[in-house]
Amino acid sequence: IGVGLVGFGLFFVLFGMLLYFDSVLLAFGNILFLSGLVFIIGFRKTFTFFFQRPKLKGTSFFLGGVLIVLMRWPLLGMLLEAYGFITLFRSFFPVAFGFLGSLANIPVLSKV
Repeated sequence: IGVGLVGFGLFFVLFGMLLYFDSVLLAFGNILFLSGLVFIIGFRKTFTFFFQRPKLKGTSFFLGGVLIVLMRWPLLGMLLEAYGFITLFRSFFPVAFGFLGSLANIPVLSKV
């Protein structure tokens, strides 16, 4: 259920940006993404991830951006969310890029 909610959340956020920052789609996507995250890792772990002392700056920008989108200022809200997302998941990016680099070692994908 959680992966589906996160997937639909990302779809609605992308679709909302493609439709010139439609605030309803962006707000719906944000709510689905956050609820899917809670379903995947649990409420307590989600709370402790977002409210760790070193990550409070990113959390405040991300959740502030969600709040601004809900108040129908989609462009400003998405800019704040993007900065908060990058700040929150900064330590995860090297792992993700390393994984993407290892995909070139798979025989079928290396030809593509």
